[in-house]
Amino acid sequence: MIDKAVMGLPNSKKVMGMLAGLAVLQALFIISQTYMLAAVITRLWGGGSISNQLVEIAGFFVLFSARHGVTFLRDKLLDHYAAEQAAYLRKQLLEKVFRVGPKIVQKQGSGNMTTMALDGIEQVENYIHLIFSKMMNMMIVPWPILTVVFYLDTQSGVILLLIFPLIIIFMIILGYAAQAKADKQYKSFQLLSNHFVDSLRGIDTLKMFGLSKKYGKSIYNTSEEFRQSTMSTLKIGILSTFALDFFTTLAVAIVAVLLGLRLINEAIPLFPALSVLILAPEYFLPVREFANDYHATLDGKNALVAIERVLDEPEMSKESLDLAKWDENARLNLENVSVSYDDKPVLSIDFSVKGLKKIGIIGMSGSGKSTLINTLSGFLQPDQGKIELNGQEAENLAIEEWQKQLIYIPQDPYVFQLSLKENLAFYTPEATEAEILEAVKVAGLSEFVAELPEGLDTQLGSGARPLSGGQAQRIALARAFLDKKRNVLLFDEPTAHLDIETEVELKERMLPLMEDRLVFFATHRLHWMRQMDEIIVVDQGKIVEKGTLSELSAKKGYFYRLSQQMRGEEYA
Repeated sequence: MIDKAVMGLPNSKKVMGMLAGLAVLQALFIISQTYMLAAVITRLWGGGSISNQLVEIAGFFVLFSARHGVTFLRDKLLDHYAAEQAAYLRKQLLEKVFRVGPKIVQKQGSGNMTTMALDGIEQVENYIHLIFSKMMNMMIVPWPILTVVFYLDTQSGVILLLIFPLIIIFMIILGYAAQAKADKQYKSFQLLSNHFVDSLRGIDTLKMFGLSKKYGKSIYNTSEEFRQSTMSTLKIGILSTFALDFFTTLAVAIVAVLLGLRLINEAIPLFPALSVLILAPEYFLPVREFANDYHATLDGKNALVAIERVLDEPEMSKESLDLAKWDENARLNLENVSVSYDDKPVLSIDFSVKGLKKIGIIGMSGSGKSTLINTLSGFLQPDQGKIELNGQEAENLAIEEWQKQLIYIPQDPYVFQLSLKENLAFYTPEATEAEILEAVKVAGLSEFVAELPEGLDTQLGSGARPLSGGQAQRIALARAFLDKKRNVLLFDEPTAHLDIETEVELKERMLPLMEDRLVFFATHRLHWMRQMDEIIVVDQGKIVEKGTLSELSAKKGYFYRLSQQMRGEEYA
């Protein structure tokens, strides 16, 4: 019911203490308003005039208002607390993603991570609000009421006491069934999120190859599975709500019938009988309220578990080395370095690099190029091996002094929900407008800026202004041009989603940025290799060949055969 992570939230015990006090206060107001109402009805039944009951009537309305005032205060307290904790969890989640890097997004799926940070956090916020209020009311409110019922009529108290555990047991049984259905529903939701986002990102490519309809059907089938699992979960939720309402109503009816029979036989006075009859529904109300919102708490619990699973992902140990700026004398050595995903070896490399040069990393899709780039950027922890930076040993490359020298340009550069100017100068906010305009010119964005209604001040991101893949890459290049302090460039298939004309145009802009820098350029497109000083050929996570383009071509080894394959030519 309650995930232990909720109890570990900041100030959770303080909030629960306040809620416990409010629940006790609410129970006292319920009992007091019951007394007032029963007293007024009993006296009127006995022939009293309504004018003599004005004090009790006024007292009833005051107590009734106070009871709902407590509910209002409780909801305001939980609204603030749940929103605060949701913001806290979202911050933790985003910081975790930035610390761990692409590895965690690849593992969870970009669509799943996006929905987790948006819809998932909202579900957790709702979960925190519901679980604290409903559980605290269910644990506290019934017992003062039951005590008063026992005081007024022991027989009715015994009936209520015996029925309550039966309802709880029944709720637990249905709860397990609902939990299984909710787990299945959440997995379907994760699958749908990943499938939809991945298809949306590649829609241009899918259209180009005539596969958009096929993937549309695939998304339809996935969404249909999610719909079916959602309806199945709702059936259990509705069934449990109906069953609990039925049994609680039946219990109140039993109490009412027995009280009615005893009233007819004059075995019990009207006042205690009427008080018990008013209190009986109030006794079961917290359980019924919890059952009504149980499905919502399951959604929030599953989202919280998923978020906690991400937050518990192991992180690499951060090291601190005294590193100077990378220059022509700097050296990086990787000796027998291996990396695994889920205990499966995916990379085993051994190479060294010195000075300022352009290194091409080439291989087929899935050969390990991105894993190598992520290892060099410090996002992956090697299982074994020796790493040396300027003669200093390190367990990994998650070194602040190293990462501060990196510029990383992926396949899909991120465009922030800011103006174009702020996007361009995101990593160099001190850049002047003249420097930004020079970066715009170098990156080939001048025509694009001229077309914008507000120029550099035009808002981008979240649908404010659509961008093509080529324009997003140009923005990334302009950022790199503005950052003169970083001397190491990492490219991970930066032109994989671009058409050849756009790629050739961008290539002319990118090559000048690579001068006098250490560049690692991962790609599966051969024409880039002509501009590389050295080429690393990767296959199945291993470096199979190294050398210059002329050396590898003359050798007629793996690189030669790979180039023939990529050109679609046959070889003997």
